[in-house]
Amino acid sequence: MVVLNSQGDETLQEYPCDYMFKAFGPSAPEHRFAEKVHSAVNQVLPVAQDAIKQRPSTKGVYVCVSVLTYLHNEQQRQEIYRLLQNIDGLKYLL
Repeated sequence: MVVLNSQGDETLQEYPCDYMFKAFGPSAPEHRFAEKVHSAVNQVLPVAQDAIKQRPSTKGVYVCVSVLTYLHNEQQRQEIYRLLQNIDGLKYLL
């Protein structure tokens, strides 16, 4: 999976701001996907458990994990995306 990186200070995002990360992956409990997403984001910013929402796919095979954060700069956003990309089973990242 490739995430487009902004070059230097070029970004349309204004900081500080609320920012929602969405990661799609396997819903089976043994994958612990939501836990891995929470851990990845927590490495950059402390995130409360109530800032994480999960929604299963129609057939229940996948889960969308949404994490609401408060970012202070572009570097935090890029680092979180980099960490999320490395999660086993990741299918899609917004």
